[in-house]
Amino acid sequence: MVKKRLVAWLVLIPFCILLVLFTLANRQTVIVQFDPFVSDPAILPALEIPMFVVIYFMLILGVVLGGMATWFAQSGQRRQKRQWRSKAKQLKNQQELQKQSSEQQVIL
Repeated sequence: MVKKRLVAWLVLIPFCILLVLFTLANRQTVIVQFDPFVSDPAILPALEIPMFVVIYFMLILGVVLGGMATWFAQSGQRRQKRQWRSKAKQLKNQQELQKQSSEQQVIL
C-alpha cells in the first residue's frame, strides 16, 4: 500500500508541475468561433479565452467521452455478470433446499 502511494506521488507531483508550467506558457488569448461559415451577422458569438482553457476543456471532454464509450462498450459484460449472479443465487437456494430435505430424511 505504501509502495502504491509513493509511486502515485512520484508520478502525480511532476505531472501537476508540468500542468502549471503549461498553463503559464499558454496564457495568450485565442478567439474561439463556433460559426463554420463566418456569416456577416454572426449566429454564435466568438469567444476570447486563454489557450490553456480551450486545451483543458478539450482534454476533459475527451476523458468524459472516452469514459462513456467504455461504459457503453462494457454493457454486455455487466449484463452477463448480473445473469451469472442471478443463476448462482438460484443454484445456492436450490442447494439449501436439497440440504434441508436430506437432513429431514436423515432425521426420519
